[in-house]
Amino acid sequence: MASSSSSSSSRDKYDVFLSFRGVDTRHNITSHLREAFLRNKIKTYIDYSLERGDEISPALLKAIRESKLSVIVFSKNYATSSWCLDELLYILDCRRRIGQLVIPIFYDVDPSHVRKQEGSYATAFDELEVRFMGNLEKVQKWKAALYEAANLSGFDSTKIRTESELVEAVVRYVLKKLNHKTSSDLKGLVGIEKQIEQIESLLCINGNSQEEDVRIIGIWGMGGIGKTTLADAVYNNLSCRFEGHFFLVNVREESERHGLGHVRNKLLSGLLGEENLNVCTPSIGSTFVKERLRRKKVLIVIDDVSDSSQLEFLAVENDRFGLGSRIIITTRDVQVLRNIGAHEIYKVEELNFGEALLLFYLNAFKNAPPPADYIALSRSVVNYTKGVPLALKVLGSSLHRKRKEEWESALKKLEKFPNKTIQNALRVSFDGLDDDCKEIFLDIACFYKGKDVDYAKIILDACGFFVEAGLGVLMDVSLVSTMNNKLWMHDLIQEMGRTFVKEQSNEEPGKRTRLWIPDDVYHVLKNKTGTAAIKGIYLDMSKIRKLDLNRAAFSKMYNLRLLKFYNSELSYIGKSKVCLPQDFKSLPDNLRYLYWDGYPSKSLPLKFDPHNLVKLEMPRSQVERLWHQVQDLENLREVNLHNSKHLIEIPDLSESRNIGSINLESCKSLVQVPSYFQCLDKLTYLNLGGCSNLKNLPEISNKNMEFLDLHGTAIEELPSSIWSMEKLVLLDLNFCKSLKNLPTSPCKLNSLQFLSLKDCFSLEKFPELPRYISDLRLSGTAIEVVPSSVECLSGLVIFEMENCKKLGSLPTSICKLKSLQRLSLSGCSNLKSFPEIEEPMERLRFLNLNETAVRELPSSIQNLVGLKILQLSLCGNLDFVPDSLYNLNRLETLLLYGSLKLERLPPMSAGLCSLTVLDVSECNISGIPDHLISLSSLESLNLSGTMIERIPESIKQVSGLYYLNLSNCKRLQSLPELPCLIESFDAHGCTSLESVSRTPFTENLDQYQVRNRYEELVLSNCLKLDKNAWSNIMADAELRIMRTATASLKLKDDNYESRRPPSVSLLCPGNEIPKWFNHQTEGSSIHIKLPPHWFNTNFLGFAVCIVVAFRDFTGDWGLHFRCETHFKADSGESHDTSCRLYGWGWGKSRTRVVDSEHVLLWYDLSLYLNAANWSNTAVEASFDFYPVDDALEALRFEPVNFCNVKVNKCGVSLLYAQDAEKPSFQIEDTKTKRCRDELEAGNGGIVSCGKEDDEPHRKRISK
Repeated sequence: MASSSSSSSSRDKYDVFLSFRGVDTRHNITSHLREAFLRNKIKTYIDYSLERGDEISPALLKAIRESKLSVIVFSKNYATSSWCLDELLYILDCRRRIGQLVIPIFYDVDPSHVRKQEGSYATAFDELEVRFMGNLEKVQKWKAALYEAANLSGFDSTKIRTESELVEAVVRYVLKKLNHKTSSDLKGLVGIEKQIEQIESLLCINGNSQEEDVRIIGIWGMGGIGKTTLADAVYNNLSCRFEGHFFLVNVREESERHGLGHVRNKLLSGLLGEENLNVCTPSIGSTFVKERLRRKKVLIVIDDVSDSSQLEFLAVENDRFGLGSRIIITTRDVQVLRNIGAHEIYKVEELNFGEALLLFYLNAFKNAPPPADYIALSRSVVNYTKGVPLALKVLGSSLHRKRKEEWESALKKLEKFPNKTIQNALRVSFDGLDDDCKEIFLDIACFYKGKDVDYAKIILDACGFFVEAGLGVLMDVSLVSTMNNKLWMHDLIQEMGRTFVKEQSNEEPGKRTRLWIPDDVYHVLKNKTGTAAIKGIYLDMSKIRKLDLNRAAFSKMYNLRLLKFYNSELSYIGKSKVCLPQDFKSLPDNLRYLYWDGYPSKSLPLKFDPHNLVKLEMPRSQVERLWHQVQDLENLREVNLHNSKHLIEIPDLSESRNIGSINLESCKSLVQVPSYFQCLDKLTYLNLGGCSNLKNLPEISNKNMEFLDLHGTAIEELPSSIWSMEKLVLLDLNFCKSLKNLPTSPCKLNSLQFLSLKDCFSLEKFPELPRYISDLRLSGTAIEVVPSSVECLSGLVIFEMENCKKLGSLPTSICKLKSLQRLSLSGCSNLKSFPEIEEPMERLRFLNLNETAVRELPSSIQNLVGLKILQLSLCGNLDFVPDSLYNLNRLETLLLYGSLKLERLPPMSAGLCSLTVLDVSECNISGIPDHLISLSSLESLNLSGTMIERIPESIKQVSGLYYLNLSNCKRLQSLPELPCLIESFDAHGCTSLESVSRTPFTENLDQYQVRNRYEELVLSNCLKLDKNAWSNIMADAELRIMRTATASLKLKDDNYESRRPPSVSLLCPGNEIPKWFNHQTEGSSIHIKLPPHWFNTNFLGFAVCIVVAFRDFTGDWGLHFRCETHFKADSGESHDTSCRLYGWGWGKSRTRVVDSEHVLLWYDLSLYLNAANWSNTAVEASFDFYPVDDALEALRFEPVNFCNVKVNKCGVSLLYAQDAEKPSFQIEDTKTKRCRDELEAGNGGIVSCGKEDDEPHRKRISK
């Protein structure tokens, strides 16, 4: 949060200007208001002393102008005073010019008499018209002013019982308005208004039933997050409402310096209004002092409390203060608030990126806008601070008025030497921890941020820490948090912890307790500088050169408890850059955790005693045997040797009675499992999946086994003991090709939730299963029959039998599966019918019948009342769809792709009200029911490759449609108006298409809509388009580009990062660059001179256009272009950038052949972002265009020399925001807007936008 000057704060001298007619109200309502305002610390200007003449004095005008709001007391004789009426004129003028608030009070006068000048006001104006006969224009102004003022929200004394209640109501309303107005005068405190509202809501002050209770509210958060600033803002807003108030600053520091007695005396003195009040006893013994406190309604802020004992000494309790009192406590430790019994706790969060950037600008540039070449640097600083206000203010102030080179140097320095002021603020919470919590915190800061909570707990617990208690403390003091079961901490807090470790020895890393920086670890291991201080080493081997370890590299590190050698880069996974000598001595015996990716030796060192090991992970290792003798491993909990392809023998773990997890996945040299596994009673997880040479499995009777993975093994028979694992939750037998039978013994798998027998090709019989299994995968088996007893699986949620080529039918009892949500039968090529659904299935959401032999669906399909997705693609025999399908009102996706025998859909008048995706591509249908294509819910429509000849006009009313594919509709001749927010439109190969209607652009985009928006319009090979169609297409493209560019500009103030920024692209036949491209040339390159100040706040980016000659070009996966941009400065220095411009592709699998000239237009935010980096120096720019093939792009990004694709012409246009204001770009179709408003108001389905004869071609856009 930051300070900035405020025009209103410098202007406002008074809170309230009180306008009144003295003879009527001086000794009643006015004097009572004055006293009430005074009690509530509302600074009020009342004109008691100024002498009155014919004209209002400059001093009075100044007083009105310098007040935050005006209260006007209209009484019976108010209008008899020209002075009062002139005051009124000036007050209303201030309302219009500077936004001054005006509150009228109608005191013993009817508001309608003021408004219409009736009653006493009529009499007054009769006299005024005589008196001001020569200036009746002024009299008319007074009348207009009274009319305006009387229409404002105010108070009518006749509607409130007593004058005291009236005064109280006015004061309460004024306070509310002043607080609201003051929120704009918070000295530029960024992002604080909403937080103040939330705190005040928790305080229950305004008319709440709890208003008279004493309430304690806590404000909690990490150091530097803005707790004190927020409390101060709330205090300043509300203090005037209380009989006493005091802000007790920095209790932690003050109590350390002067003692808690001094702090308490300070608080009591402030609340009771006595200087040097001194209470010497541990408790407040004086009954008189206690009673005075109990009789007083107070507001107290107690800032930076570090221990609940401080609050106890300060006597912060509910019954100590008068009714309606409020106590706000700020602290880093939430347990303090719990102990004191806070009614509500408010956690202060980090600023979002936009707020953080504004706060930084305020401190780094004060009130000046940031220079363009400082914007990228500013964003880097803001990214570093991660929204902590203290860091933003400190760094912003330190960079104020500094040169760009100094900024760059400061940023580099921060990487190695964090700012001391920020660090010291964050260290307070750390310094208050006990040793156990400090160790846990430092381990998390150095090693476990972002790691799974349970994973970290196991290792921390193994190191002897009190993990549960320690983590609780760290969360309470805002040093650590959890997010999605991951350990988390703010980047600055992590940096503080890591800096603490580095400062243990600035010169020699080997003397620190923890090492995680690759260069530091390399230095220590290479030079043997490790000492007993080292407790943990985490090394990312992909970041170092090859390292040959000395035989005694770890000999002095006898306190080492954590050792992890890993690879973060995929190309190095399984490769150890740390090599061991033949005579490698040993690893430290104190190790609790050992992780070594690609461990390079055949076994662990002979002299290494692993008895302290809790977790051993050596994935992708070269190990053949871990050790050669029985080891005492009672502490071992987990072994992970997955993908150790040379492992020929499972290590002897017979003494590891506490082991819970063994992962030997893809250890392909393993041929047997030792029999002692059945003695490992605590084993819950066993993964032998991918052990392709494992043919036999011994009897395993572990009662606690929960996870057993045997996928891809060569087992032929499953031990019957597995069928008795009562706690087994998951059993994976996927791709056990040799498995023919399952155990015949009674199935006792009472906890089994997941069973996969996928691709067990030899399995012919449907297995016996527990009734509560929820996920059953039987795809690729030889099962022929699903028994009717399947109805007993009442807990089944997912049922997959894909590619079961022998499956001929399903029983009708399938409808008894009331929990079933997903049924997939795709590829069951012998399945000729779908069973009757004899009773409703409310939970089935997904039904996949792709590539089955189903001819028709039963009419009872309507009983799938909960169905959301129905897939019937590539059903070669499907020739009939029942009209009962339309009764599926929850259906969202209907796919009928490639069902060639389907020639028609049944007529439709209603239904399918939730349908969003409809795909009937490559079917032989020649028409679609108008109602179906006009569903208001429809978002994606694919009609490609069909025989359709027309698209209904009603499609323009489907406002949510964003995807429309009409490619290869050879009979389609015309296109009607399309919805204006359509994002992807493909009409490639519509060889009969001649006319295209204009799209009415009645919708603008905001920065949220445009963030991931890629508009793509493809009309390639539409060679019959007439001239009018071509003009419409180009005009629409221009408007789309301006709409997207205008919305995209708003993203520059957000921390916008995306793999693919927003864009608009168009591809259609043609050989001319549109005229609005003011820079055009022949060839594939264009050079332009940039106008002075070309990159200003209105600059939206570049639009580019090329004409491409295709010669028998085949685009199997798509075609795109690369635009290389070269910016050149006056100095001759040049900067090169490039971006990819998308043509067609992205999932279009059908081969496309193009053999003519086409025009391609683009707008891409990438061009703007690239330009922003060189905007301050560039005076010239050139653009080069190259075709790029998707298939080659998958391998490398480089221009491809296409002999059959040639860029003949290119053009560039600079876009500016003011262009969008020109009449040619203005949206002016009020009729369409009215229809959209009616839709949004919830009037039901699609409504008509007028009669058919109401100017169907009326201009929607004036161009």
